[in-house]
Amino acid sequence: MKCGCGKKAVIFRRYEGLHLCKNCFCKSIEKRVKRTVRQNNMIKKDDRIAFGLSGGKDSSVVLYIMLQILKPMKADFFAFTIDEGIKGYRDGSIRIAKKLCKKLDVKYHIYSYKEHLGTTLDKKMEEVRKNPDLLQTNCSYCGVARRYLLNKVARDLKATKLCVGHNLDDETQTIIMNYVRGDMAKASRMGAITDYSIPKDGTFVPRIKPLRGIPEKEVTLYALLKGLDVQEDECPYASGIRFDVRDFLNSMEHKYPGIKFSVLESFDKMLPIVRTFVDKQKKKIRHCKKCGEPSSEEICNACKMWS
Repeated sequence: MKCGCGKKAVIFRRYEGLHLCKNCFCKSIEKRVKRTVRQNNMIKKDDRIAFGLSGGKDSSVVLYIMLQILKPMKADFFAFTIDEGIKGYRDGSIRIAKKLCKKLDVKYHIYSYKEHLGTTLDKKMEEVRKNPDLLQTNCSYCGVARRYLLNKVARDLKATKLCVGHNLDDETQTIIMNYVRGDMAKASRMGAITDYSIPKDGTFVPRIKPLRGIPEKEVTLYALLKGLDVQEDECPYASGIRFDVRDFLNSMEHKYPGIKFSVLESFDKMLPIVRTFVDKQKKKIRHCKKCGEPSSEEICNACKMWS
């Protein structure tokens, strides 16, 4: 099949009914990302942008595209990787991240669980397996620690925004997960910019999600067409409800093309109502009594799970 421009198509977008060639597809992705940034006022002239770079497709693609916006602005930016300490997995992605930052001329930093939390994820998982009372999933321990360090490192390096590679699939999965758990507080803090109900003292660095309108498969194809070297292996500890929700949404998308966009658009319309409900609960983000980091509880989950 051919693209509308006459060239050979590389993808058929079922949700749009369009065949696109390499050039038209890549341009459409970049245009959509830039529109998301512009419509949500994600970047201001005096911002210092931190990129959480894992070496995977999402974080690599968002860095690659965002530089098209930031470099003409002469904006201040850098990238960093959180090394969880997963033997045989994270080492390769760090090499990929370093290589990409060198190619794109981006300042790069590495911070580890071992350095900031006192142990690696490998050792933590050994501890969890030996203790039947620790019922959380692997992803719960790692996710809590990663979010904790992403914010801490971004703040310590004076970032005003933290850019993450959450794509359409990630966003819709999280929306459904918060719904089935009845977690309106977490739902209220979603959106294109996570700046709702945060401390005003600068301890929480707002996150921006330029890829939230891009399907995961299209992020993968963009990385391939642009020749970006990315980590393809799945984390050996991956588990949890997210994967069941992912399979459900993929099944629905196959039957009803465009349903993921519908989930996201519907949620964005309902978000003001969700926030009004949460405001009435008067449960604001505060600071952990042990470490001082932003938390919705007296003691943050990072301290509960990793101390």
